[in-house]
Amino acid sequence: MTPNLLSATSIEGTSVKNPQGEKIGDIKDLMIDWRDGSVAYAVMSFGGFLGFGEKLFAIPLEAFNFDTSDKEGRIILDIDKETIEDAPGFDRDNWPQHPDYDFIDRVHTHYGYDPYSTRHSGDVL
Repeated sequence: MTPNLLSATSIEGTSVKNPQGEKIGDIKDLMIDWRDGSVAYAVMSFGGFLGFGEKLFAIPLEAFNFDTSDKEGRIILDIDKETIEDAPGFDRDNWPQHPDYDFIDRVHTHYGYDPYSTRHSGDVL
């Protein structure tokens, strides 16, 4: 069950698990589009050991499921490891330039969603 409203602080730092309950990463940040207040994507860490070799991936918020059935809540991502590894990503010292809507569109289409820019009909990107 996904609640209608979540605070950014309740999501940031939360472990992301696959449907089998195995940890696959952590939410590091949410990128907000100031034009309309929507979340363009979540930044999730993946791979590495103790923060070394870790890569950051932009993932559409729609790809996550939020399970609030227990008091801790869980973020679940039902996407295979290969899809994440092949996704547009970046390292912690080289975040995408903002706003890079071409990058955001590639992120959304990589995960099977319509390009982000199509949500802003009439807006100039």
